[in-house]
Amino acid sequence: MLEEKHEKNPLVIQRIEENAPTNAVADYLMACEFLYSYRGSNDTFASYRREVERLLQWTWFVAGISLKDIRRSEIDDFLAFCQNPPKEWIGVKTVSRFVDQNGRRVINRDWRPFVSKIGKVEYSEEQSPDVSNWALSQKSFQAIFSILSSFFNFLIQEEHSDVNPIALIRQKSKFIRKKQHETIRRLSDLQWEYVIETAELMANDNPTIHERTLFVMNCLYGMYLRVSELTQSERWYPKMGDFQLDMDGNWWFITVGKGNKERSVSVSDEMLTALKRYRQFRNLSVSPYPGEQTPLIPKTRGTGGISSTRQIRNIVQTCFDAAVKRMIQDEFIEDSERLKTATVHWLRHTGISDDVKRRPREHVRDDAGHGSSAITDKYIDIELRERHASARKKSIKPIN
Repeated sequence: MLEEKHEKNPLVIQRIEENAPTNAVADYLMACEFLYSYRGSNDTFASYRREVERLLQWTWFVAGISLKDIRRSEIDDFLAFCQNPPKEWIGVKTVSRFVDQNGRRVINRDWRPFVSKIGKVEYSEEQSPDVSNWALSQKSFQAIFSILSSFFNFLIQEEHSDVNPIALIRQKSKFIRKKQHETIRRLSDLQWEYVIETAELMANDNPTIHERTLFVMNCLYGMYLRVSELTQSERWYPKMGDFQLDMDGNWWFITVGKGNKERSVSVSDEMLTALKRYRQFRNLSVSPYPGEQTPLIPKTRGTGGISSTRQIRNIVQTCFDAAVKRMIQDEFIEDSERLKTATVHWLRHTGISDDVKRRPREHVRDDAGHGSSAITDKYIDIELRERHASARKKSIKPIN
């Protein structure tokens, strides 16, 4: 189990020396060095640590070998193992790898390399995860290939391995399906109408709590922001001064997204109105001033900005839940059921999908921070609509 920090855990090293094969400690130290380079992003670090941990656990305690001994056949065995791990390797909740005990950090015996989860709807109905329902998703397979390939390339550079076995797998298609068209998960026009109206009603009824909710919803949809771009972290501190006015009188929002990439997002007139409303509620000047350090999304208690993505997700989920109730009252049952499955990231997808219908895709691409126009093209659903419209009246029975 790998620590969150760069420091090597003596207790882990001791357990490895007692239970793992020769060279396992060297494997562990190499893994720590590899992960240290990804410490700049919490989400990226967590993903890389998860995949490297699973590989090390399997390598040492199932195959009984070292990383230096892994070849293509061993990777095939590892992938098969990940598809159907023993039940004792699967947990039903996410827990910390280490816990504090009498002032010492010790291994948490409840931690497992794999975690069986359930969907939002099942969770809201108080259903419990079942280890028998474990399944490795296509997204997880993609993560295994990309992350472990980087890991083995690092090991080759450090002369801890002489081959990248991931690169030797010629038939990756037997693990990863190719999609004809990637489905963008987004809110329908009706769902978004109910969600933003609900946020406005909540803000009017209880401004102390929900003016912030309304502003968060506007930011996620109107500027395609990710949750991480609204939360304070070691590498990013979102503040009011990140709204900046250029020489032409246009407002921009400067943010730092995936890959620690800074980008500027054009601020629409309606988004600017939403900002001014929120600032007025917070007794700030009408518009941000250059260099203003006021937290963009403040904590309700204490000082500074929200630093937990979970708190932002809870804010959004509260609004989603209230919107679902309103839709049920208005007898939009099917749409309300679909809204129950929505996540925060759907708001970014919805904003991009709506804008790409009206704006040049290159402009949307740059505001969204996409690496290429091909990514933005995934949000264009005009061809899909036309294809389905032409198929709607297809006949199954013979036409006389």
